[in-house]
Parts: sequence; structure tokens; C-alpha cells
Amino acid sequence: MRDTNEESSPADRRTAAETIEHGGGGLSIGEVLARVRPDAVPKPTLGPAMDVNDLVAAIVAAAGRHVPAGRLAPDADFFDAGGTSIHAVELAAELEEQLGIEINLDEVFADSRPTALARQWLPLLQEAAAPARPRLLTPPPLPDTPPPASPRTGPPPPATAVPVPRAQPLLAGPHRNGLSHTSARQEDLDQILADLALADRLPFTDVPDPLPPRRILLTGATGFLGSHMLLDLLRHSDAHVYCLVRAADREAAAARLGAQLRSYALPWSNEIRRRVTVLPGDIRHHRLGLTDEQWTSLTHELDSVVGVAAAVDFLRGYRSLRTGNVLGALTLAELAATGRPKPLHHISSIAVFNEVGISSMGEDDPLAHVDRLVSGYDQSKWAAEVALRRARDHGLVVTALRPGGIGGHTKTGAYNAQDLSSGLISAFGRFRTVPAFRYLNAAPVDWVSRIAVAAICEPDAWGFDYNLTGVPNTLDDVVRDMALGGMPVRVQGWDEWRDTTLARLKAEPVPELAFLSRVLQSPTALQLCEATLKGPAARSDRTDALVSALRLTPATRYDAQAQLKTFEKLADDGLARLPQKDDPPYLWFTETTKGAVGPVGSDADASCSMALTLSIASMYQVVKERRVDVTGEVTCPAIHAEPLRVESGDLWIRPEEGIPLQHGMRHQLLFSRLKLRAADGELWWLEGRKYAQARRNLWHQTRALSVEIGRAGESASLFGEVVVPADSYVRDQIDGIRVDPRLTSQEKRAAKLTWLAWFGLEMGRGLLAPFARTAADLLDLRRPATVTERNR
Repeated sequence: MRDTNEESSPADRRTAAETIEHGGGGLSIGEVLARVRPDAVPKPTLGPAMDVNDLVAAIVAAAGRHVPAGRLAPDADFFDAGGTSIHAVELAAELEEQLGIEINLDEVFADSRPTALARQWLPLLQEAAAPARPRLLTPPPLPDTPPPASPRTGPPPPATAVPVPRAQPLLAGPHRNGLSHTSARQEDLDQILADLALADRLPFTDVPDPLPPRRILLTGATGFLGSHMLLDLLRHSDAHVYCLVRAADREAAAARLGAQLRSYALPWSNEIRRRVTVLPGDIRHHRLGLTDEQWTSLTHELDSVVGVAAAVDFLRGYRSLRTGNVLGALTLAELAATGRPKPLHHISSIAVFNEVGISSMGEDDPLAHVDRLVSGYDQSKWAAEVALRRARDHGLVVTALRPGGIGGHTKTGAYNAQDLSSGLISAFGRFRTVPAFRYLNAAPVDWVSRIAVAAICEPDAWGFDYNLTGVPNTLDDVVRDMALGGMPVRVQGWDEWRDTTLARLKAEPVPELAFLSRVLQSPTALQLCEATLKGPAARSDRTDALVSALRLTPATRYDAQAQLKTFEKLADDGLARLPQKDDPPYLWFTETTKGAVGPVGSDADASCSMALTLSIASMYQVVKERRVDVTGEVTCPAIHAEPLRVESGDLWIRPEEGIPLQHGMRHQLLFSRLKLRAADGELWWLEGRKYAQARRNLWHQTRALSVEIGRAGESASLFGEVVVPADSYVRDQIDGIRVDPRLTSQEKRAAKLTWLAWFGLEMGRGLLAPFARTAADLLDLRRPATVTERNR
């Protein structure tokens, strides 16, 4: 353990910060912060005379060292300026050391403006500097002062003369009390009401021409949903797309867009570049960070504005998210209403319903009460949608598209590592536990993107609200899917599941799940999770009608099969854990065969029998690998007087997927290879093949197995056939199926039926293939080949 008086290097501080970013590494937040000691930084003078401007200046100076620009305005948000979660941890550690007070990380995430942090911390600083006296639960309030200048209306005043909003008696850490919390929430509500009023300043506009768009502005094209929407806009329309990308210049913006598309397994070709214009800009800036000339040009050239960009962060507070999520949406509304009338298509979220106890989430149902939304993210999405509803009163055509959880792509497996749904599914599969919930309103990204683009390109669909949530999953659905995938899970109460998951993440840190660990430790984010998991199923009647009218693929449940590729990719990236061969079997049954073998080329006159157990770790195993695990023993006196043990064995079902052997009419139904160990330690191998042929003895074909046996490293010395006795086939392989005892009776029945349906279908296809081949040959009316053609 290093000496706490010893100064740490920046590398040491980053290591410790990454520790907490990756789940704690066995340390609490306080312990990690205690170990992160900044380089020597002059401390402000502590004393009763210290005022809020001195503290703001100290925070501004420290924060500037952790953002790309090297400086932070007093009323600018730390995260909007480019700070990351790791940077926030480092900043909190540095300020804790510099100021000598205890800092609550949740306060930094909730509102990271230096002015707001100073307002919270000054009472603590003054109390620490004052003579020893009994600690007050609530420090004296600061005098009322005018609110700070908005970043939209002008630059903030210098750090030496910062006007500070009305004081909030907020204490760090455990000293925060109910009155302080109420005051902070009221300030958030006041800010939301002020932001909603900004919609009344939007220009009035006419109804746009009801024509499919030819020139579209798309924000958020580097994000998970936005990148897929960009490709769908190009695939399903003739539009040219202007992509607003946060970067220093066009070249850097294009490079960033291309890199993000490729990271989601999407193409970035010359044809795509030809139909895309990349504009460096930022929705958080005045007029999107564009020049006046660019802004004016877009107001007259565009046919449609699509707003996907948003900060998705469940730890940050409303005031930290409002610039991009709310004011950015209003800037897009201004662009749509200026010049040529244009529709605005806004990617909202079903988070606008995320009130604990809400009874329904239909497309036209009332939204949540904003004062009952606990998360800054939920509040920001609510405020943006409600503000844009006000914009409709000015003639603006606004389409609100509300995804729920956005799952991975059903074909490529691409997923959003920072999406809460991906984190929860990864934890379910990794730790084999799920919290009790009502519904998961989630759909795959390819379906969400396609339906959103359909609404954008269909004028009759404009101006309405759509829930893009697909078919909700119930708790039973998820448990059954996990079980059929070979990952049986245990259902726990919410508190128990949270504690168990945090303990596992602490014991087995997973860097990619660090955000989930952070969410599960945040009281505010926890309430958001509870509201999400306990909410009703989202209804999507209008979306379903649109899908039907446009003859698109209807929504289906995002089940185990749809998630297959995503689960594989999650496992490859270290987030989830797929079933392994050494896992306890999910389903198994016995198979007994009897027959005879003999030397290759001679009669089979030596008895041979096998007593095997065939098992699978998951249905994923058979669907993906078409393989069954084999154990048991082989009795063959021609090899050894005592039975040989199956040391390892595999059986492949229709290994060539019905492809016939060259120049033959036999199709392989099964192929098995066993490694056998005799009592004296000698190793042997056995290969078995089951064939289908165009003959009437189908019952025999399903039971007979041709076998070859040889010593390890040598060619086959014995050949013959073994057959499953007719009286034991049904008893062992159908009635005798056993399933993981941890499953419920209903799940066991479902597992048996699923296996029998899959295996029966495979055998049926295999047995019919030779007959189909024979029929095709008999009906072949092609001209016979000439002698020259036959000799060629």
C-alpha cells in the first residue's frame, strides 16, 4: 500500500480513475479518490472571507486541465466541453485534495458547471475553515443573486465576477438532506419551464410540400441508431443526406463518420460518400456551429430535418444535459421553420413515460408528470418533446419517434455498448440472474431504424407520434429464452439482484460494463431502472398500422434467435458468456445400440454394443454447431475384454446439411467421432455414420449406424454396423429425455418440445432428400449429352 503522503503521478491518477470507471476494482469511491492525489496545485486561501467567485475560479482552473480545449467557462458544462467519466473522477479527486472537503461524484455528474458546483461546495468550505463548533445539518444560505447568463444568449462574465444563482443548501455525501434535494429538484423544474417557453420564440411556418424528401439534414449519424438510419435513408430513398458531425473540420468529420460506420459493421464506400455531405458542427452550439452562410443555405435547400443526436447518460442531471438534448432540438426546430417549410423528425424516447406507477404508454397517452421523473435524461427527453409540441402551434410539422431499448442488429450483431439494454442483457447472460420485471420494451436496431426511415420518407406519416418499441418481452419470455439458449437464469428481487450484480462486477471487473456498475450505484439512476423495469408494456397501434400500410416487416419479439448474433458479439467482446462445453448439460438422453464388427474386408462376426449418453449444453449449441456431446462406454471384445470408456465424443447432425456424397445417392444424417480409452490405458477411436437412402426401410435407416474402429494414430481395423433396438428407441430417446433440474416444469416441457421439433425436422429433411434427388433425376428431360460432351 503506497504512502498516502506521497504525491502520485498523472499516470497513477489515471490508473485509479480507470479503476473506478471499470467497476471499482475492490475499492469504494472514497478509497479510490483517497488514492488519487494530484500534482502540487496552489490551494485557495480558506477562511470566512472566501466568497463564491474565489471558489468558481479555483474550479474553473482545475476543470480546464481535464477538457480538450484547456479551459472551461464558469457556466459551461464539463461534459459538454469534452470531459469524460474518467476525467470527472480525476477532477473530483483533484478538487477534493485541493479544497480539503469531501466531494460527492453524483453532484459532479448531476450539474458539472463550475458555478453550480461552487454554490454547493462553498458552505462546506466555509464550515471547514470556521472555528470548531457543532456541525449544522443545513449551512446558512447564500444571498440571492441574478441567474447566470445563458450560453445561448451571450458569453458568460469573467471568472472574477460571476453572478451566482439563488443558493441551494446542498451538502456533499451523506449530509445532503431532504430540504436540499427538494430545492434542487425545484430549480430543475424552473429551468424546464423556462426552456419550454423558448418554443414560443420560434418563427411561424407553413405546411411543407407532401413529397418524399430529397435533401435531408441528419444529426447523430455517428451514434448507434443514427448510423443505421443514415444507411437506411440511402437505401430506401433517393435523398442526399447532410450529416452534422462534431469535428474540427470537414476532413476530420468525414474520417470520424467513416470510422463509426465501420465500427457498427456498416459500409463507407465511394457511393455512400457521393450521396453524403459531412458538415462539421455541434447541436449544442448557436445555429449548430455553422457559419451564417451555411445556415442560410440549409434553410432554403433542405426538405427535411432529422434529429437523432442526444446525450444518453443516466447519471448527468437535467442542467448538464439540456444544452444538447433540449436546446439542440429547439435549434433544429428553428432550422426547420426558417426558409422553406420542412418537417422535423425528432428521435424521442419512451423515457417520456418513465414515471413510477404510470398505467399506460400508448402513442397518444399523456406523458409522465415531469415532477415525477427522477433522471435528468428522462427530464430532458420529456422537455424536448413537449417543447416541440408547442412548436406545432407555430405550424411546424413535428414527428416524434420513440424507441425503447435499442438492441443489437439481428444480422451483424452490432450493438451499443453504452446502451442500458445491452448492459442488462450482458449481465443476465454473464451472471445467470435477472431482476423481477414486468416488461422489457426493446427492439433490434435494424427494425427501429427501418421503421423510423419509413416514417421520414412517407409524407402521410408526418406529424404524428410513434412508439418504436416492437413487441415487449415479459419476464417469462426472457427466462425461457435464456434457458433455451443454455443459460438458465435465477429470478431475484430488484435489491437482491442489484447487490449480487455489483458484487460480481467488483469481484470480476468488466471494463465494458463499467457504466452499468456506475448506474447501479447511483440513487437517481437506480430509480430510473426501477421505473423502466416496473413500467407497463408500450403500445404501438399507429406504428403497427404504418408498417402494415407500407408492407414492411412487422414487429416480432426480440427473442433468443433475434439476439443470437448480438450475444455472440457480446461474448467475443468479453461482456456476455455463452454456454461452454464443460457447462452442466441442459438436456440429455441415453442411446443403446447393438450389432457386430469384424476386420475390414471380412464378415462382421464379433459383437459390439454401445451405451451412450447424448447431451447438449444449450439449444444454441445445436443450432450454431449442429453438435451433440457424447459420453458413455463401448463394449467390443474384439478390442478389449472390458468396456472402453468414452473419453470425449461429438456427434454432428446432418453435418453436410443434406449435401450428398460425391457420385452417390446417400445423404449423411449423423456423423460421430469418439475417443475411447481401454482399461489398460490404450487409446482407440470410433467413427459412426448414419445415412439416408431412397429406400422403404426408413425405420431401419433412422436406427442403424455404420461404425469404423481403430487404434489411436492408425487407420481403421474393424468395420460393422450397430442398431438401436426398436423397443428402446422411443423409451430412451423420446420418453427418456432429461432436462436441467433447475428449470420449472413448464420450462422442462418447452425444452423437450423444442429439441424434438428441431431434431425431428432435421431428420425429416435428411430422409426426404434422397427421394427428392431420385425424383429429380427421373423427371430430368434435358437433352442427353453427346459423346464429345461426355468425353470432355
